[in-house]
Amino acid sequence: MRDPVRPSRRNEIRQANEALILQAAEKVFAEAGFGGATMQLIADMAGLPKANLHYYFATKEDLYRRVVQNIFEIWLHAAEAMDDASGPIAGIGAYIEAKMEISRRHPDGSKVWAYEVMHGAPVIQDYLETTLREWTAGRTALIRKWIAEGKMAPVDPDHLMYMIWATTQHYADFGHQIATLNGGPLSDAAWAAAKESVKAIILRGIGALE
Repeated sequence: MRDPVRPSRRNEIRQANEALILQAAEKVFAEAGFGGATMQLIADMAGLPKANLHYYFATKEDLYRRVVQNIFEIWLHAAEAMDDASGPIAGIGAYIEAKMEISRRHPDGSKVWAYEVMHGAPVIQDYLETTLREWTAGRTALIRKWIAEGKMAPVDPDHLMYMIWATTQHYADFGHQIATLNGGPLSDAAWAAAKESVKAIILRGIGALE
């Protein structure tokens, strides 16, 4: 008789399968949206039986919310550099760099978020009204502090955040357009140059000082 699978091994298998499912789901949701995606399409993309998906995620909505949560948590971590920075050049500059890198490495996740919000956030509206609102309030409070200290121009913090999101996420949501205009996907050097350009334009625009 074979020995039962050890708990640690079962956890490894579970984590590997969840990662495979989430990667496939991110791509399918990005391409088809919530309404057009099916658990069968995601299972086919992951190369797993459909029953496996329902073992890990009971419904399509459960899986969708997990995909959205994943990209949002990645975005949350991107703002940590702002929290410990002495001023906007270091803080906002690092945040822009991090958001640009996320657009490079997680374009499908950004597209899922954009598709959902553009359609009125039917699945994650509660998420926008709680987690996102609280997170944004914390960042705008920090920007107001820098303004009060004379480290940047008195701009509207909310609209500054919207501009940063729109600019950095453009490189994911409209990646095909950028690749077409660029004559192909951006190279490492082109990504580095894009980060520096976006930082320079925004930081100069807000009169950032240390």
